[in-house]
Amino acid sequence: MQIYQINNDQGRQVIVVSEDKMYNLTFLRPTIKTSLELMMVAYNNGMKISDYLKEILSSTSSNEELNEEKIDLKKSSLLPVDSPEVWAFGVTYGDSMKERQAESETPDIYSKIYFAERPESFFKSTLSRLRKNNDSVGIRSDSGWDIPEPELTFIIYNKEIIGFTCGNDMSSRKIEGENPLYLPQAKVYKYSASIGPCWVPAECLDYNNLNVQMTINRNTKKVFEGNCNTSIMKRKCDELNDWLNRSNEIPDGTAVMTGTGIIPPMEFSLKEGDKISISIENIGTLNNNVISV
Repeated sequence: MQIYQINNDQGRQVIVVSEDKMYNLTFLRPTIKTSLELMMVAYNNGMKISDYLKEILSSTSSNEELNEEKIDLKKSSLLPVDSPEVWAFGVTYGDSMKERQAESETPDIYSKIYFAERPESFFKSTLSRLRKNNDSVGIRSDSGWDIPEPELTFIIYNKEIIGFTCGNDMSSRKIEGENPLYLPQAKVYKYSASIGPCWVPAECLDYNNLNVQMTINRNTKKVFEGNCNTSIMKRKCDELNDWLNRSNEIPDGTAVMTGTGIIPPMEFSLKEGDKISISIENIGTLNNNVISV
């Protein structure tokens, strides 16, 4: 079950794809025009997202008509959720720790983070900075060594994980490698985060066992390909969510990137015009082009 937000001649709408059939949820429930409104209604009714949607879709007499409706999700899709904030965690995979040690002038700090009780978390983006599927993402003009980080990303509602999407955590390895205190500059800048293309209710996924893939193409040629599985995350999503909510107020709809297990080799750096594709099993594929910012 995949949930999209779109905008077309009829305005903002929520589209549900279930069992290869497409349903216009806003047509069925006109008060639900955004993913956040869907979350609120389901929560207020004491129901999981998937159960609420199944109830609506099974009770309507218009299913056949809706299944035939033609909506181009590639052209009309918005962000899957209007996330007011985006947070991120780092060094949640062993490979991530090793690569960041290799690039850093202070490598011990990353092993200490990996084995510590408290994880590394940082503020990543605001809604106005967040990019959607098929948007351009940025590499810093003052960097020169830049990579995307494909990350399983969860969505929070009422402090709980309510769904998942694909995330692209753009990063300057050069800036962070110079000094870990430069992390905000390496991670937070114009067009440095993207999520999409849709989101999937948490109860519909075995999110501790999902395949993650990333490919990078340059001038129609594949220049990098990698994969991993979320089962090898040292810190699981529920643990990360618990830490994020400690002594903190997290707005509903916040997106949280959970770290990466796919990192290009030391000699690789993104260039303008590169095309990044991040695919997560049972969720979808997030596509972004690269520009300099």
